[in-house]
Amino acid sequence: MISRRTMLAAPVLGVAAATAALVGVQDGVLPGRAAMHRALGWTGADGRIPDIATGPIVSGSFVSKARGGVRTGWSLIRPPHVTGKLPLVVTLHGRGGDHTTFIDQLGGPQFLAQAVARGVTPYAIASVDGGESYWHPHHGEDAGAMVTDELLPLLAGHGVDTGTLGFHGWSMGGYGALRLAGLLGHKRVRGVAVASPAVWVDSSGVSPAGFSSAAEYDTYSVFHRQRDLTGIPVRVDIGREDPFYVAIRRYVAGFPASAHVRSTFTEGAHEAGYWRRMLPAELAFLGSTLAG
Repeated sequence: MISRRTMLAAPVLGVAAATAALVGVQDGVLPGRAAMHRALGWTGADGRIPDIATGPIVSGSFVSKARGGVRTGWSLIRPPHVTGKLPLVVTLHGRGGDHTTFIDQLGGPQFLAQAVARGVTPYAIASVDGGESYWHPHHGEDAGAMVTDELLPLLAGHGVDTGTLGFHGWSMGGYGALRLAGLLGHKRVRGVAVASPAVWVDSSGVSPAGFSSAAEYDTYSVFHRQRDLTGIPVRVDIGREDPFYVAIRRYVAGFPASAHVRSTFTEGAHEAGYWRRMLPAELAFLGSTLAG
């Protein structure tokens, strides 16, 4: 039974919910909304980490000048039973993550092993700490420059070809992967695959964690810079229950007709279960681009 008081309070509660939703969209997360839609079966099945033996993982850290002297962790994942120099994919984490998130929460080593077992061209995957600066110059650090100027030279001594690159990322890291792929260009980057990239149409609703001003947004936004990815195969996946869904539909539509872009708009929310579900297809896509 619903009381009269509850019914009268409903419009007020609706305004409060709308306000909370707006704040959630600005930060790219709506945990309450996602939980409700998951319960209703609107977000699709969670991806499951494969039960498969993984290859070697090497981890380390360095003091990053680009990040203002922050000690920065990294990991390099190789597929099992593969020797020799491998092409490299750099995966960029979302806000609140670090270089271990791809390994521990998304099951990256297992999904890579599964991909290669299914015939995908072997490659290595590097993950790295990027803080919360959205992989561009922000609040005194530049995690994007850390990747291009510090991480890649460091990894060159670990049996990978840093001249043959792919980029991967989700949420904040999806934005970062699109930005860095465009920055380095098609002569070096063979492909980029992203899930739920944190991309806004304009500066009016951006997360203050990522952009301090409209001028900063205009300088580092990828929304109107699709041509920076000319010659690079691109894959973009986003769920229909994701707060970035509308912006990403418009972003994908903004590519030139000649661009090599693959996109999916399926059931899914802005959460790890969706990112795990899409990871096999994204890793296969990157393998196809690295194969030549």
